[in-house]
Amino acid sequence: MNQAGKRIKISVTGDLGSGKSTVCRYLKENFGLNVYSIGLIQRSLAEKYNMDICAFNRYMETHSEIDEEIDTELAKIGKRDEDMILDSRMAWHFVPDSFKVYLSVQLDAAAQRVIRDQRGAVESYASLDEAKNRLVERKHSENLRYITKYGVDCSKPENYDLTIDTTDISPEQVAKTIMSKIN
Repeated sequence: MNQAGKRIKISVTGDLGSGKSTVCRYLKENFGLNVYSIGLIQRSLAEKYNMDICAFNRYMETHSEIDEEIDTELAKIGKRDEDMILDSRMAWHFVPDSFKVYLSVQLDAAAQRVIRDQRGAVESYASLDEAKNRLVERKHSENLRYITKYGVDCSKPENYDLTIDTTDISPEQVAKTIMSKIN
């Protein structure tokens, strides 16, 4: 709970490679928040469908039932009476009472991070240029889906309570900034 005695409910979205999962892990370990990661669910589904993450995003463009299932579950999770952080592109939309955070990052830094991150066969890259191209492709695919399906644009700053550029700061600094703004 925060200093006002209210449950902590944070939605974190942002650029691919901005450190969302790492920041969420830090918040879990240091502030006791339960973490729900839609990215992990999507990577698991991509593996199940035997696709890399970009191919799976393109597949989801024409198979809206996958987004609907994920988003319904996300909304249910957001109603739980617990301290939580939601690592999801759409949590800010489906959990409107959350503290909404957007993490941005420069593309070169994002590509270096995802190459280093070792996310498995569904999200691997042969070079920095390939990583940058696929990150741009994936972001475009996701934004197109959300604008088409829900009429919302995840990249608009006015959707968020806090925006942080993570390019040159540590996950610890990002997490502490988030918690200081909530409290």
